[in-house]
Amino acid sequence: MKKVKNNMKLRFLQRCCIVLVLLLCINTGTVVAQEAKAKVKVESKKTKPVKNTFNSIWLIDNQTVMVPIKGTLEFDIHHRFGIVNKGAKDLWGFFAPSNIRLGLNYSPISKLNVGVGITKERMQIDINAKYALLQQTAGKMPVSVSWFANMVIDSRNKTNFREGVHRLSYFNQLMIARKVNEKFSAQVSTSFSWFNNVEAYVDSKGDIQKKMKNGHLAISFMGKYKVTGKTAIIAGYDQPLTQHTTNNPHPNICFGIETTTSAHAFQVFAGNYYGIVPQSNNLFNQNDYTKGQFLIGFNMTRLWNF
Repeated sequence: MKKVKNNMKLRFLQRCCIVLVLLLCINTGTVVAQEAKAKVKVESKKTKPVKNTFNSIWLIDNQTVMVPIKGTLEFDIHHRFGIVNKGAKDLWGFFAPSNIRLGLNYSPISKLNVGVGITKERMQIDINAKYALLQQTAGKMPVSVSWFANMVIDSRNKTNFREGVHRLSYFNQLMIARKVNEKFSAQVSTSFSWFNNVEAYVDSKGDIQKKMKNGHLAISFMGKYKVTGKTAIIAGYDQPLTQHTTNNPHPNICFGIETTTSAHAFQVFAGNYYGIVPQSNNLFNQNDYTKGQFLIGFNMTRLWNF
């Protein structure tokens, strides 16, 4: 009888050991699986692009590194009033001649944005494209890099093809930006503008001399600082680098406020660029901020996703 009881106890202990071993294996497997999932999540987070470096493809007078996601259609409205230094005479530029641009952009594939626009000044028509070369990721890529280019035609004169070629201008810009933290983002850009035709004059010897060079180099700096979830302080500075024979362009300094929603961005600001097409601003700006030649402007964008 004792032997039977002892055998039963032994079998019970053996079964308990087997169950314990199985439980340990299951728990070990679960822990390993959880650790693997956690590792995958950390790695995916590190390789995922940083969001909302800027809230629009525009920041005041310049493009940002941002490219809307595939299937996004964007409508832009840009407006610049007159210079404020005449005071109440023209209500600080509100009654002065203004400049306006309407633009339409679309992202047909990932990282690419293409668009067209019309601008009141010089009756300019532009086509443009922007491509995201690199995107900032946590722990991997420290900056975002995009390239922007356009071609613009001055549509005021339309007599023949040769004059049409001379009415063309081009702009290329390389932008490098970093979202430093959740509040602050900064960008530096270098650009090259080219006009097929520039103003000329006849010198004392009767020779035709260009007032400006056809090509122009410039550099720009800009930043955004969020003060609330939907509102930010924005600022920028554009410095011409190329020295011309006459009519050297003045730098641009600008600052303002931006408010955004999921589908809108609205920026109101003061600066001394009257133009909206970038090569016109870079080459022809004669507003001197040291003399108070500022103007008020605003940008509005509206997004649709398809």
